[in-house]
Amino acid sequence: MDGTTQFDDGFPSATLFSQGYSYTYDDVIFLPGYIDFPTDAVDLSTNLSRNISLSLPCVASPMDTVTESSMSAAMAALGGIGIIHSNNTPSQQASIVRSAKSHKIPFTADLIFLSPDDSIYSVDEFGSSPCVFVTESGTQGSKLLGVVSRSSWESLGNKEARVSDYMTKSPVSLPSSYNFEDVAGYLEAEKLEYVPLVNEEDGEAVNLVTSANVQSIKGFPKLGLPSLGPDGKFLVGAAIGTRESDKQRLEQLVKAGINAVVIDSSQGYSLYQTDMIKFVKRTYPELDVIGGNVVTTYQARSLIQAGVDGLRVGMGSGSICTTQEVCAVGRGQATAVYKVSSVAHEEGVPVIADGGIKNSGHFVKALSLGASTVMMGSFLAGSSEAPGTYEYNKDGLRVKRYRGMGSLDAMTKGSDARYLGDTAKLKIAQGVAGTVKDKGSVLKFIPYTMQALKQGFQDIGVSSIQSAHQHLRSGKLRLEVRTGAAQTEGGVQEGGAHGLVSYEKGKYF
Repeated sequence: MDGTTQFDDGFPSATLFSQGYSYTYDDVIFLPGYIDFPTDAVDLSTNLSRNISLSLPCVASPMDTVTESSMSAAMAALGGIGIIHSNNTPSQQASIVRSAKSHKIPFTADLIFLSPDDSIYSVDEFGSSPCVFVTESGTQGSKLLGVVSRSSWESLGNKEARVSDYMTKSPVSLPSSYNFEDVAGYLEAEKLEYVPLVNEEDGEAVNLVTSANVQSIKGFPKLGLPSLGPDGKFLVGAAIGTRESDKQRLEQLVKAGINAVVIDSSQGYSLYQTDMIKFVKRTYPELDVIGGNVVTTYQARSLIQAGVDGLRVGMGSGSICTTQEVCAVGRGQATAVYKVSSVAHEEGVPVIADGGIKNSGHFVKALSLGASTVMMGSFLAGSSEAPGTYEYNKDGLRVKRYRGMGSLDAMTKGSDARYLGDTAKLKIAQGVAGTVKDKGSVLKFIPYTMQALKQGFQDIGVSSIQSAHQHLRSGKLRLEVRTGAAQTEGGVQEGGAHGLVSYEKGKYF
C-alpha cells in the first residue's frame, strides 16, 4: 500500500461542520495521514495578519494578567508576538509598548527606581532585585545616575542616609541594543553579578540582566528566529476599544511603535467596530488592524469589508469566560474557527483562534481547522513572564492571579468597554477571576509545546500550517466526532478507562 489510496474513513470538514452542531476542540478528532517526512521538517512559520509574518503561531492575549512587557518580549524572542492589554491609561499602555520594543533579550526585569534624595529603610524595598536604580526623577523615564546594590546597603552603617551619599555613580552598563549572547558574554568575562541595560539615546535604564538570568535561559531549549519589525526591534501589538477616546490612545501607541492593533471586543459585529476599523485604516494605512471577536461567517464578512488585516475568532470559549453561560451567545470553538477561516481564506485574511487552548492537541486542531495563529490566555497565565507576583494558596501551591477581562474584578479597571457595558448602570460579569499555578518560563514550555505540535502535524500528514489548510479545503483531512466515552478513552482518567489508581502527567523533559 503506497499511502495514496483513499478510503471512505471519517468525514471531510465541509460535511462534518454542516450538520447543525456546535463543536469544541475536544468534540472532534483527526484521522491519521501518510507520513513521508521527519518531525524536524515541519515548518510552523505563518502570518498573524496580511503583512506580519511569524516563525511560530503563538500570540499572547491582551489580558491584564497575561501580557505586558515581559510576556511581549519573551513571545517575540520565541518567534511569536504579544498583544499589550488596554486595561490601563493610554500613557501606561504606550510605556509598556516602548519597554517591550526597547529590548533585544527574551525577558524584562521588574526595575526599582529611587531619586538621589530617597533613603532605603528596609531590605524589602529591593524586592527580588539585586539592586535599585537611582535616576534624576526617581522614575524610569529619566537618566540613570547610579546604582545601589543590596549587598552595599546591607553593609551600610547609617540606613537613613540618602542614596546619593553611597550609590555607585556612573555604574557599568551596556547598551539596550545588545542581544542576549553579548550580555551573557560580558557578564562572564567581567565576572559580574548583574549589569544594567541603558537606552543609548537618553541614558534611561530599561532592563537588568543577572548571572542567574543567564544560567536559567541557557538551560532552556534553543530559541528560534525572533519576531522583528523593519526597524530591527521586537514585534509588539496592542489592543484598543471602540470608543472615541481610543483614537487618542491609538495615537500614543503608534508613536510608541506598535506593529499591529487589535480592536478588542467580545462581540465584534457592531457599528462601533466597523467605524473604528475604517478610522484606523484611513489614519494609519501602514498599520495592520485585527478585528473581532467573531464566530460566524456574516460577522467575518462585515469586518473584512471594513478593511481588517486579520480576524480574531472566539466567543465564550476561554477558560475564564462565561459569555455562553450568561448571555446564551457564542459558538463552539472548533466550528467557529472552521466557519470563519473558510470565509477569511477567500479574502487572504489570516485568522487567530482565540480561546479554549488547554494542550498541544488543541493547537493542532485550531491550526488544522483553518487558523493561522493561536491566541493564549490561561495557557500562559501563571508563567514567570505573566504580570503579577507569586503567592502560596492554602494547599501550599505557588500561584499567580488570573482573571477574565469580563470579570467584575477586571471591569472595575475599565475592561467593561470591551463588553459594551461601560455606560451601563448595572455591570454583568462575563468572566471570572482566580489563580493558576506556577508554570515556569514560557521560554521553556512554549518550545516543548511547539515540538508536540510538529508531531501532531506529522501524524496527520502535513508538513506546515499552509499544508494543513490545503488538506482541510481539499477534503484530504478527515475528521470524526468523538463520543463522551471516546474522549474519556483518549485521555488519562484516574480510576477510569485505563484503570489507574493515580498517575503523574509530565509535560516534557
